[in-house]
Amino acid sequence: MPESVKSDASFRPSAEAYSKQYPGQYNGSCTGSYTGSYTAQYAGDRPSSTYRKQPVLPEQEEPAAFHAAHSPHTIWLTDELLFSFQRCHRRAYLDRYGDLEYCDAPSDYLLKLRQDSLAHRREILQDAVIHEADYPRSNWAAGAETTLALMQQGVERISRGVLLTEYRDGVMLVSCPDLLVRQPGESVFGDWMYVPTDIRLGKRPKLDYQVMAAFHAYVLAAVQGAWCDTSWLMLRQRGPYAVDLVDLVPRMEEILYACAEMLITQREPEVFIAHNRCDLCHWYSFCYGLATGDRHLSLLPGVTPSRYVYLKQMQITTLEALAATPVRELEMLPGFGPAVAHKLVYQAQATLNQEALLNPSLSHGALLELVTHRRLPTAEVELYFDIESAPEQNVVYLHGVLVVDRAQGHNQFYALLAETPEAECLAWNQLMELFQRYPDAPIFHFCPYEVQTVRRLGELFGTAPEIVEDLLTRFVDLHDWVTQVALLPVESYALKAIARWLGFNWRDAEANGAQSIFWYAQWLQTGDRAFLESILRYNEDDCRATHRVKDWLVAFITEKVQEIQAH
Repeated sequence: MPESVKSDASFRPSAEAYSKQYPGQYNGSCTGSYTGSYTAQYAGDRPSSTYRKQPVLPEQEEPAAFHAAHSPHTIWLTDELLFSFQRCHRRAYLDRYGDLEYCDAPSDYLLKLRQDSLAHRREILQDAVIHEADYPRSNWAAGAETTLALMQQGVERISRGVLLTEYRDGVMLVSCPDLLVRQPGESVFGDWMYVPTDIRLGKRPKLDYQVMAAFHAYVLAAVQGAWCDTSWLMLRQRGPYAVDLVDLVPRMEEILYACAEMLITQREPEVFIAHNRCDLCHWYSFCYGLATGDRHLSLLPGVTPSRYVYLKQMQITTLEALAATPVRELEMLPGFGPAVAHKLVYQAQATLNQEALLNPSLSHGALLELVTHRRLPTAEVELYFDIESAPEQNVVYLHGVLVVDRAQGHNQFYALLAETPEAECLAWNQLMELFQRYPDAPIFHFCPYEVQTVRRLGELFGTAPEIVEDLLTRFVDLHDWVTQVALLPVESYALKAIARWLGFNWRDAEANGAQSIFWYAQWLQTGDRAFLESILRYNEDDCRATHRVKDWLVAFITEKVQEIQAH
């Protein structure tokens, strides 16, 4: 075994160490958005070398990391905490220091994802001969001792393993890869070493997945005294994916340093609500309550994290300040420009005054041209269309269509349901028949998903392309119309936010697309038709909400056109 592997003083898991073991691969640079975004918030007297030297575990003595693990002052920086930090600094902070009484209970959909993830993991591991590390839940020191003993024995595969190494200033790194696989190579154990594998439910090797794979390799290198040449992801449907440690280790180092700095300094990150990241978080209600109490600018559509940084630099941190800011002061900021600057200022005014405004980017002439040439149709019969699907299963299980007959003064909801995934084609054919029954009716929907899905299903089920394309000429995206024409006092331009501002209420107040997916899974599992009834009720309300938005939009445009023509 080389002396460099045996020497405690010479080994540390870092990008530089990796480059020595695999020369010519790492150039020492760290490109991309991580360097700036993660270090800006936690800048300070950062050591020139990001990480202190990590000891290789002695062969005959109890590892130093185990002594530190028993200290009451230890800060445990787990892989789960680091994963949360990538998505939201504040979530990681609250997971470590927050009052758990303020946590939300997991939603049905989140519980479903966890169950699906466990099932996927069992499926991957079921045919392999595996040694499972046995230790009390969350007792990382005990888990690390058990895992180390299995590694020293040289077993082929280890699941539920725990890898520990000291980091700095009382921070202990905890890595729990789903699988450690033995392979030839020199390490402190002998002529073998281990390679980590993470099993993920996703279909794509997302960057945050890859960063975590690099973290596992990093901590493993400290434990076994040698770098593995790669780290693996096992993805659903795609299978194994080799993570490029040359690229990911330096990215991971930046994120790890910033996360540790936050935990050490106990500096609480500012609230920032971003619905695409926050909606499934167990701290959402707590953070949202703080944000609404302060009327935080993150609740304003168009205020992204990067734009908020520039607004703070200009000391624009309130609705009142933004509403009163001259547009020209924002136009030259990176990521703004005239269109964004106008929209943000007027969006703040609309929210502050709780009134709908004509989009300032749309001139009077452009509005008249839009209404004249593109037109928002009002017909004797109109169709309002909404789809329910389970993307992970790649199945569309419901086409909901509300038929509004203005001439007869009544409407009827049609639920074209695939009670099983195998019935998806039947539901598609029923939808096409319904659309053909009203050949002149415009088909209103909200967002591009319906158009994209109709094209995909037409191709999947062999519908002639010319029929599909002719059908799509009747589709009218109301989301596109609203965002072109109006600025509304809402937190987002999603259907629910707009329709609720207009006074529309869903019969199931907590229902949403994720809940619908859960209900469908429960229907398939239990056969309880109450779950189907919940889906149909939610989808019908979506269609009726779309109808409400369309009627309001027609009235709004009519009013604005009349005002223009009067002048």
